[in-house]
Amino acid sequence: MARLSRRTLLAGAAGAVLTPALSRGQSWPSGTIRIVAPFPAGGTVDAFSRLVQPGLQQRLGVTVIVENRPGAMGSTGTAAAAKAPPDGNTWVVVFDTHAVNPTLIPNMPFDTEKDLDPVLLVGTAPHIFCCHHTRPYRSLKDVMDAAKAKPDTLTYASIGNGSLGHLTGVLLSKRAGIRMVHVPYRGGGPALNDAVAGHVDMIMASAALVSPQIQAGSLRALVQTGAVRLPQYPNLPTVIESGFPGFESYAWWGVFAPGGTPKAIVDRFRDELVASIREERVIKQLTENQQMTLRLGGANELRAFVREQMKIWGDVVRENNIKAEI
Repeated sequence: MARLSRRTLLAGAAGAVLTPALSRGQSWPSGTIRIVAPFPAGGTVDAFSRLVQPGLQQRLGVTVIVENRPGAMGSTGTAAAAKAPPDGNTWVVVFDTHAVNPTLIPNMPFDTEKDLDPVLLVGTAPHIFCCHHTRPYRSLKDVMDAAKAKPDTLTYASIGNGSLGHLTGVLLSKRAGIRMVHVPYRGGGPALNDAVAGHVDMIMASAALVSPQIQAGSLRALVQTGAVRLPQYPNLPTVIESGFPGFESYAWWGVFAPGGTPKAIVDRFRDELVASIREERVIKQLTENQQMTLRLGGANELRAFVREQMKIWGDVVRENNIKAEI
């Protein structure tokens, strides 16, 4: 006879206890709800989590806290959420690294397909390649010319080794025939801080992360990785326009629950999360200030999207023998 896992037992128990209660609206939510942000404060995952926290708290009628648990490209905090009881009190906001980590990190402490339930594909944003405002570069061509003249001297930051910012830089360098020095950080906040301070020449990061500093004049946008130009930056060319057909790369954000969380709870949480995102102040911040294209796709869309991203970027990791530095 097959042995039942702890997660299976927890899920079964939660379903047995909660489903009848949910029909009466009495059992969930109760107690504090925790949103795990598996990156440091100052990055886009942290910012998004804190933007939606007040709306969720109001709609659900319980305390909602954001818990930063950074480490290992977001896998440390995500693993903690995956191992939490599937009772609707723990949720995790993941970033694009979530689709890279299974290929990048040996002995991952959780399996996305088995240990997490998809909740919401929040949105996507292209990466923007920026330089410090004191650097002389005005275009991707300027960077390419400088890198060819002095290989392995220009530095660019990303939110971590194996992040999509890093992998995008690897692909762009390969196609452009140049060599730059990648400087990995442990999250968007630290990477952005050093880019703004001029400790690195450039940064490859999501439009959501760098847009406020572009608008402030601290960073100069050189090129972006979407298929079309961003409305807020109509003069900023795409990598495709810059001579690299088919080159696209997008940051993305998604929400997961511990595997086995009752569907009724997942559906209710997703509905309230979407309502919180659609608040005027939140949607303005995400779409205008952070250049996010909202998807608000449910579980099936998030599941399919993550599988596609795992294939695309997993191939890049393998082909370029990229290793985690965690």
